[in-house]
Amino acid sequence: MTNSLEVLDHVRLNFTTSGLFFLNIALALIMFGVALDIKVEHFQDILKRPKSFIMGFISQTFLLPAFTFVLVLLLNPTPSVALGMILVAACPGGNISNFISSMARANVALSVSLTAASTSAAVFFTPFNFALWGNFYINFYNKHSAQALLRPLEIDKLQMFQTVFILLGIPVIIGLLVAKKFPKLTEKIKKPINRGSLLFFILMVVAMLSANFSQFTSYVHLVFVIVLLHNGLALSTGYFFSKLMKLPRADQRTISIETGIQNSGLALALMFNPKIFPPEMELGGMAIIAAWWGIWHIISGLTIAFFWSRKPILA
Repeated sequence: MTNSLEVLDHVRLNFTTSGLFFLNIALALIMFGVALDIKVEHFQDILKRPKSFIMGFISQTFLLPAFTFVLVLLLNPTPSVALGMILVAACPGGNISNFISSMARANVALSVSLTAASTSAAVFFTPFNFALWGNFYINFYNKHSAQALLRPLEIDKLQMFQTVFILLGIPVIIGLLVAKKFPKLTEKIKKPINRGSLLFFILMVVAMLSANFSQFTSYVHLVFVIVLLHNGLALSTGYFFSKLMKLPRADQRTISIETGIQNSGLALALMFNPKIFPPEMELGGMAIIAAWWGIWHIISGLTIAFFWSRKPILA
């Protein structure tokens, strides 16, 4: 597998500065819209029954990055693909997880709570998990690979922290303040903002991919199975861990979705920030992984939601 993936390391995707700027704006608008939907009532039941929330947070923030590291060792892809998988796993939940949880007849209040918590905690845990598991991988690679040694993973953790805070933290804080101070206005604008920001984000991703369409279509088949396995691992981790913890079935569905829907848009925004990942780094594998993740997790999430929507929760 490694040999066929080596070509990805040298792929240069044409993501312009203006394109990345608008992608970041779209991502920030989405998180603002997510915050508008967060209400105090959503957390009341969580506070009464915190077990599901705690298990969901553990599944997404700790288990997924750890299991991704194990999957990377088993698949043995090229370093850029491996680091792309680790970066996606280090990101918080994706922006459509609440919609998919609703469609799947899962616990939407738990979904909203986990999205809010993972997004807020991502300011710390995204740089922490990527640096931790990325360096574990590089150390393992250097010990067991006959190829040239990789340098230790030297990213600007402060810059990554700042980027995540700007893209996720600030929009969520503003959204929470607007929802609290202007409840009537919030009710009027939250649906248009949620739908409009998601459409804007999709259009930006499509536009950026269209500028690299030949590159993307030429190489996506190389990572198709990897992303399929990785996303399947994420969904399974959330489901079986919550099942092992004997959580309610609706909560099992929610935690599976929250763990399996990752904010790959944030991963793209981070990897194309030259202050975090210098331009001379060969990021082709990382970019293809994150870009295809962004498409595939929607397909898999909607598929599993459709299946669960037709399967009533008996207990």
